[in-house]
Amino acid sequence: MKKIVYFDNAATSYPKPKTVLKAMKYYFEKVGGSPGRSGHRMSISASRLIEDVRETVAKVFNCPDTSRIIFTKNITEAINICLFSLLKSGDNIVTTSIEHNSVMRPIRYLEQNGISVSIVNCFPDGSIDPNAVSRKINKKTKLVISTHASNVIGTILPIEEIALITKEKNIPFLIDCAQTAGAIPIDIDLQKFTNCILGFTGHKGLLGPTGTGGMCIGTDVNISSLIHGGTGSNSDKDIQPDFLPDKLESGTINIVGIAGLKAGIDFLINEGIPKVREHEKNLVNIFIKNTDQIKSIKIYGTKDPDKQIGLISFNVKNLSPSEVCFLLDYKYSIMSRTGLHCNPNAHKTIGTFPDGTVRFSFSYFNTVDQVKKSILALKELSMNKYN
Repeated sequence: MKKIVYFDNAATSYPKPKTVLKAMKYYFEKVGGSPGRSGHRMSISASRLIEDVRETVAKVFNCPDTSRIIFTKNITEAINICLFSLLKSGDNIVTTSIEHNSVMRPIRYLEQNGISVSIVNCFPDGSIDPNAVSRKINKKTKLVISTHASNVIGTILPIEEIALITKEKNIPFLIDCAQTAGAIPIDIDLQKFTNCILGFTGHKGLLGPTGTGGMCIGTDVNISSLIHGGTGSNSDKDIQPDFLPDKLESGTINIVGIAGLKAGIDFLINEGIPKVREHEKNLVNIFIKNTDQIKSIKIYGTKDPDKQIGLISFNVKNLSPSEVCFLLDYKYSIMSRTGLHCNPNAHKTIGTFPDGTVRFSFSYFNTVDQVKKSILALKELSMNKYN
C-alpha cells in the first residue's frame, strides 16, 4: 500500500503530535476526575488541568483574562452561542460573502426571525475592503462577524482594520479563527480590542482532537447563557451562575479532549507559530510556482503566499473536482477535499459554484517532497485526460 499524503488539514489536521495522545492517555490513567465536582484529589487535579489549558490558550490569543476563555465542543457551537445571545429581532448583523455555513446557517435562521443581514461582497480573490464593512454598519447593527481566513481559498482578511472600525463604533466583532488558530500568529490583542470575540476550534491548526474548541471574549462583550445546568459552582442555588467561565460552561466539559488540545498547543508554542507559518507558506509557494503555468490547472485566490494560509483551491480542466479527488486518492494515495467545502457563498464569490474546487490544505507535518509528488500527480492526470 502506498504511503498516504494527507492534504485535508483544513478539515481536520493529521497527524497529531504524539504528545496529544500521551496527554489524553495521562488524563485517563492519572487524573480521571471531573473538574469542580468534588474536593477529592482527582477532581482537584482535573480542575487544575482545565485552568492550565486556559492559560495555554491565552498565550495563543493574547487573552489577558483566562476566565473569559470558554470551552465548547467546536467553533460552530461558539458562534451559535454568540449569535443567539447578542442578536434579537430588529437587530442588524454585518458579515462577508465568503463565510462558512457555521456562520451563514444560523444567520439565515435568525433572518427568518427578524434579524436583518448585510453582506459585504469580497473580491473574486477573497480579499475585502475594510471600508466596505464600515459602510454596511448602521444604527441597528449589533454584531459584525468575519472569518479570519477563507476555508475555500485561504485568503487572509484584514481583521485588525475591521476590529478598529468596530471598536470605534462600539460594536462587538466576532472573528472566526477556525483556519488561522495555530497556523498564523493571531494579531488581535484583546487588551486593546475589548469588543472582539475570537472563536477557535481545536482539531485543525491547533493540532488537538475533535470535539474541542471555544472562544475568547473581550471585556466589553456580555454573552448570555443559552444552556443552563450544573457547573460545580454555586451549588446551593438553582439558578445559573452569572460569572465567567461557569456562566457559559454548563455540564461536564470534554476534559480528555481539552487535555489533548493543551498538548497540541504546547507543541506549537515550542516549535513557534511563526515557524509553522513560514513552513506552510513555503509549501504554498512551491505548489503555485510549479502549477501556475500549467494551462490545465486553474488556481483560485490571491496566489500570493503572504496573503493566504497554507491552503490551495484549484480545478483541473476537463475533470470534475470529484474525479480529481477520487483519482488522487485511488492512484496516488493523496487525500484532498472536494466540492463546496460547506461554503456555497464563497464559491459564488470566486465563480466556482455549483461544482466547487479541489482543496489542498497543508500542515506543519507536510513536506516539500509531498507537495512535489502532488504536482507530478496532477500533471499526469492532466496529460492522461488529453491522450
